[in-house]
Amino acid sequence: MARFFKNKEAAIGQVPGELVFIGKQKVQDATIKVIDYTKDSLTELELHDIKEGIVFKESETVTWVNINGLHDTEVIREIGQGFGLHALSLEDIVNTGQRPKMEEFDDYLFFVIKMMRYDQADGKIHSEQLSMVLGTTFLLTFQERPGDVFEPVRERIRKHKGRIRGVGIDYLAYALLDTIIDNYIFIIERLGEQIEAIEDEILDNPTQEILSKINNYKREMNYLRKSIRPAREFILQLSRIDSNLVQEQTMPFLKDLLDLSTQAVEVIDTYREMLSDHLNIYNTGVSNRLNEIMKVLTIFSAIFIPLTFIAGIYGTNFEYLPELHFRYGYFVFWGVMLVVAVTMVRFFKRKNWL
Repeated sequence: MARFFKNKEAAIGQVPGELVFIGKQKVQDATIKVIDYTKDSLTELELHDIKEGIVFKESETVTWVNINGLHDTEVIREIGQGFGLHALSLEDIVNTGQRPKMEEFDDYLFFVIKMMRYDQADGKIHSEQLSMVLGTTFLLTFQERPGDVFEPVRERIRKHKGRIRGVGIDYLAYALLDTIIDNYIFIIERLGEQIEAIEDEILDNPTQEILSKINNYKREMNYLRKSIRPAREFILQLSRIDSNLVQEQTMPFLKDLLDLSTQAVEVIDTYREMLSDHLNIYNTGVSNRLNEIMKVLTIFSAIFIPLTFIAGIYGTNFEYLPELHFRYGYFVFWGVMLVVAVTMVRFFKRKNWL
């Protein structure tokens, strides 16, 4: 399946709001996990029926409901009905090819963002779509598969570290977004170290393998950029939003998150320019090597042209040649050729052609 654009053939002609899963199924069964907490209490459980989780919608506690697996559209529909989500939001949740964005509804905010991971084995960045629904006291997160970058946030909740247990649900949403952006920067740093390391290799030995590395890094940086730039756009919207769902005390953290996302975009652009420079250096190095080879070949050709001329004359089959019966003609012939060759080499050196 294409990395930059998902196949939407199944959704062609469908009614707007119709739930059609677009993407690759990554789990066998959908799972639902809940973390419900206040400043003084914490509850973690796994639900077997989404109806068990709907009771948290109106509770005074802070509730984080995490759904793994988007292929089961019936589960997504039940969640949407239970928490009062718009049909278009549900449609976006099951479409894993969505562009990162933010949408504001009457009683909730809807986010789409990409979670990234770098696989050292194949040298590629793999992404997973994360959809978030921020309500008054609840946060819904929809993932394609189990496993994410949120474990540090869960540990902060469990161990009551920092301010997360003493503030509202909007701060939890910020904490998750912050973790995603931090992970972006971590991946960029890992790729950046490798990009900077190949500069010496390009100068020392610009091989075809180096060219493949440069093209691979360019492709991965473009893939990152495709997700991070629109993520920065919606974080900018979020940092300026006027909504009862985002408290005033959370705004400074969102502005700091905007700075972090801007930094990620700028670093990506810097490395993309660096890769373009690497490609130019590679092409220049290859051209210089080719020029050196052609220079040597041209000099050898230039030296052998007069020698070939002399040999051609004295290699003819005419019977009457003045030097043909000269006793030392063979040695004179070689002497003349050596003098011509040495004279040409000295001439080339004086002209700095050698």
